[in-house]
Amino acid sequence: MAKRSAPEPSPTALAVLVLLHEAPMHPYRMWQLIKLRGKDEVINVRQRTSLYQTIDRLLRADLIAVRETEQEPRRPERTVYTLTDRGRTTAVAWLRQMLADPVSQFPPFPAALAHLPLLSPDDARRQLQHRAARLREELARLERQVHEHAGALPRLFLIETEYQLTLLGAELEWVTSIVEDLSDGRLSWTEEWLRAIAAQFEPAGSSDDS
Repeated sequence: MAKRSAPEPSPTALAVLVLLHEAPMHPYRMWQLIKLRGKDEVINVRQRTSLYQTIDRLLRADLIAVRETEQEPRRPERTVYTLTDRGRTTAVAWLRQMLADPVSQFPPFPAALAHLPLLSPDDARRQLQHRAARLREELARLERQVHEHAGALPRLFLIETEYQLTLLGAELEWVTSIVEDLSDGRLSWTEEWLRAIAAQFEPAGSSDDS
């Protein structure tokens, strides 16, 4: 029988494999631990169904296996999963890959910036001011979280939050500078100017008559 190909690595899939590296457990326990340890800051498990879908993919790929089914009084039946040998080696390979290799992603903010001229400079400034305020709120929330746990947890277990703080701080600094440039007129545009620029980059040979 041909070996089933492993699914593409993802934060949720890696989390499942790492949790099962600790011990066999059922999906609800995995979800509880992700939330309890604060890993839901970097792993999207808001919808528990996404966790179950990930588990199904890992099961089909033979990276995890069913160990047993639990049945407690007045509780639904729960399937306990365990890590396979292939799952163990895959988890290590995924972790190395995700640490070492930057991945091209397409987040919405850069895409919105690419179409900034659709708004007026004043409208764009207002929206970015709002973003800066939200970034400050998120920075303050994460800083409180680090402060609350700094005495109890070693840095190793807060390192992903440290990374998030660094990215948020850098983004806030950049967004604030763009807001200032828009306010002072150092960054601006008009409809006429945009049309003139667009005309300069018209593809060669294009014509309205074609």
